[in-house]
Amino acid sequence: MAGEWQNAVAEAREATGFTGHVVQRTVDGIGAALRLDHRAAFYGELGALADSGGFEAFLNHWWTQALADAAPDEEVREQAIDFADVAVSLFARAAGGPTSTQSEIDAIVTGAEAR
Repeated sequence: MAGEWQNAVAEAREATGFTGHVVQRTVDGIGAALRLDHRAAFYGELGALADSGGFEAFLNHWWTQALADAAPDEEVREQAIDFADVAVSLFARAAGGPTSTQSEIDAIVTGAEAR
């Protein structure tokens, strides 16, 4: 699964042109990158996870937040969120989970509405 994640990140970087810092998609990486006010909620949610089925969705959500929190300014923050949306969609597709269509991914990249 790590290979699929790395491929999704590389493809998302290429598609979006994102050149910012990529937070590690691990509990430690995400926790370290979050702002203090988000960090408490992150660890609270982590402690309340009841099943492993929700863990991937939990990581995806908080990884996106960590990228946004780590951005140095609003412009990079928006780019980081777009990059995260594409990476998570591509990873879900590779892992056989719920996916976005290619037009939805393209829309994220270009900032247009999906058809």
